[in-house]
Amino acid sequence: MIKNLPNTITCCNLISGCIATGCAFYGQYQWAVLMIVVGAVFDFFDGMTARLLGVSSPIGKELDSLADVVTFGVAPSAIVFYLFHQVHYPEILAPFKDFIPYTAFIMAAFSALRLAKFNLDERQSNQFIGLPTPANALFWGSLVLGQHAFLVSLKFNAVFLFLFMLLFCMLLVCEVPMLALKFKNLSWEKNKVKFIFILGCIPCFLLGASCFAAIILWYVALSILADVKARRT
Repeated sequence: MIKNLPNTITCCNLISGCIATGCAFYGQYQWAVLMIVVGAVFDFFDGMTARLLGVSSPIGKELDSLADVVTFGVAPSAIVFYLFHQVHYPEILAPFKDFIPYTAFIMAAFSALRLAKFNLDERQSNQFIGLPTPANALFWGSLVLGQHAFLVSLKFNAVFLFLFMLLFCMLLVCEVPMLALKFKNLSWEKNKVKFIFILGCIPCFLLGASCFAAIILWYVALSILADVKARRT
């Protein structure tokens, strides 16, 4: 029973992702985002539990990736899918209004590719290469919850949504190192970028439901700037 505990927690992550996907298809954004967050909590504890109990296994690693594809790939794609049915369409795209929403699942494919790369890439022990899938899922959930009125207004449209989605698909698989908030010590010199990131997150919480979307954008921007600086030195 103890041996199967981590896999049970992983399955709870998978179930959370399935529920989030179902909620998204009905436009229940709040519940969809909540279940993605619940899935992220399960995702955090399954690996920790496996290490503490000393029962890590190859099947657990594969199961974890499958669960993450659903919770952090399919579920946010379903959120964008439903949003595509609500956004404004330029007149030239009106004939394709019933088909364009399905492009949202391109993001699920890129999320799966991101997770496959993570499993094989030995460089990602101390940092991430590309945007982590939980961060991408949290971004879209927070954005839709906090900025729904703007996203469905005439100031925004399906073209912008599609291009923005493609941008995040590229971020998932790009070769840009992203911050991993692991502290080996509290030295300012060795953790300067991480401390700057944390300090920059504080004003983001004034944005309400959009705060996590803003934090993810800040995370991406700071990671890119840090990478550019590292390449120049």
